[in-house]
Amino acid sequence: QVQLVESGGGLVQAGGSLRLSCAASVSLTSLDVMGWYRQTPGKPRELVADITNVGRPMYAGFVKGRFTISRDNPGNTVSLQMNTLQPEDTAVYYCNARGRRMGVPYDVWGQGTQVTVSS
Repeated sequence: QVQLVESGGGLVQAGGSLRLSCAASVSLTSLDVMGWYRQTPGKPRELVADITNVGRPMYAGFVKGRFTISRDNPGNTVSLQMNTLQPEDTAVYYCNARGRRMGVPYDVWGQGTQVTVSS
């Protein structure tokens, strides 16, 4: 069973930065895609950024160059560096891992970490 533990959330002023980290219980070489999602009350969870097992990143349009996702396979950690944070970035941020078991895809989620951006 893959477990993900997020850290790095907190309270930051608009324009500030946070670095989120997600530690996996397995090597990232065993996972296909790692990603960060976020969710606010009353809204569906949305993708922030993800990165494939060959290191190809993808970002949501609202990122606008402010965030950088990195994956240290064959290590165990994926990170999201968030700069120029704005109040609308306030959300619970979740780490996500997509892998395969016996050829069947699966998703694993972390517990989430709160990011609050004050104006």
